[in-house]
Amino acid sequence: MSAIGDIFPVLGLNSQIGLIMIYLGGALGVNTFLMYGFFNTVPASIDEAAKIDGAGHARIFFTIILRLVAPILAVIGLLAFIGTTSDFVIASVVLVDPDKQTLAVGLYQFVSQETARNWSVFAAGAVLAAILPMALFLSLQRYIVSGLTAGSVK
Repeated sequence: MSAIGDIFPVLGLNSQIGLIMIYLGGALGVNTFLMYGFFNTVPASIDEAAKIDGAGHARIFFTIILRLVAPILAVIGLLAFIGTTSDFVIASVVLVDPDKQTLAVGLYQFVSQETARNWSVFAAGAVLAAILPMALFLSLQRYIVSGLTAGSVK
C-alpha cells in the first residue's frame, strides 16, 4: 500500500478508497464460487425461450436472469456488508488516522488503553453498530435460506 501510495496517493496507506479496493479484491474468491453454483441452477431453457421470443442478450440478463439470481445477490451483499463492517485487522493496519478509522477500529480505542478502559461506551457503540446489519438481515431474510441452499446443490 505504501508503494502504491507513492504512485497513486488516493489508493495508498491511510486512504479509505485503498481499503475498499482491498476488500473488493478479497471478496472475489468465495463469492465467485457461490455465485457460480447458483447460476448453474438457472435452466438454460429459460434463456433459449427468451431468445426465441426475440429478446436480446441484455434484456434476457437484466429482466430474467437477474430476477432469478436475486437470492444469491442478496446473500452475498449481506455477507460482504457484515464482513467489512466487522473487520478489524486490515482496517487497523491500512487506516492509521483516527478520523478515517472504521467503526470496529474506533470502538477498540475505548478499551485499548491500559488505564482508561471505558467498557460501557464500547458496549453501547457495539449495540448501535449492530442495528444496521440486523435491519439489513431482517429485510433480506426471505432471500437468505433460498440463496444459500440453492447455490450449494447442483
